[in-house]
Amino acid sequence: MVPESEDRHSSGAFDPVAEQYDRWYDSPEGAPIYAAEVSCLLSVFPSTATRWLEVGVGTGRFARALNVKLGIDPSPAMVTVAARRGIRTVRAIGEGLPCRTGAFDGVLMVASLCFISDPVRALEESRRVLCPGGWLLIGHIPADGPWGRAYIEKGKTGHPVYSHARFTTVNQLESLVAAQGFTLRGAASALFWSPEGTPEEPARIEQGIVQGAGFVALPFTAA
Repeated sequence: MVPESEDRHSSGAFDPVAEQYDRWYDSPEGAPIYAAEVSCLLSVFPSTATRWLEVGVGTGRFARALNVKLGIDPSPAMVTVAARRGIRTVRAIGEGLPCRTGAFDGVLMVASLCFISDPVRALEESRRVLCPGGWLLIGHIPADGPWGRAYIEKGKTGHPVYSHARFTTVNQLESLVAAQGFTLRGAASALFWSPEGTPEEPARIEQGIVQGAGFVALPFTAA
């Protein structure tokens, strides 16, 4: 999920709040959300891919949990925190990856595509840096799920983060990604409690795209 302080449209917005942002993942609110999302991603994580890049690495929480060694992010403060976690970081944007063609067999995006200014260009770049048959693993917040709806409402009231987000349904995301030459190879769903509710312990992870889930992990392969 996306903590209240995160805004991927402006690297400057991250810099004053990087430490606060990172601490959210250890908070009573953030810890169960983070644990559920990691478990969901791991349940569909391709074991055949070893050379990974995370686009929108933030402070490196997901990269470390999924053993992704390299990440890009435009915020200097955020990548500084990620580097402390042992992630090799580069300041860059998803629309212009400073990587050679075919350099990776896996690209990870967790709750970042909806904050990228040009998602089509970012997907084109992800496909470019993947080898044939490489994996794109997206952690997605569905617009019609409980968390997506809550964030959309925040955006309508001028929230400094969510007013910049463009949330989509899973079907809309799948169509967007497929148009860039990717094929969906499975799915897993998580976050079945509402933003006002009590977190599940342990978190329920279901295979497939489940209506009402607040988070969906979607693995795609490149042609």
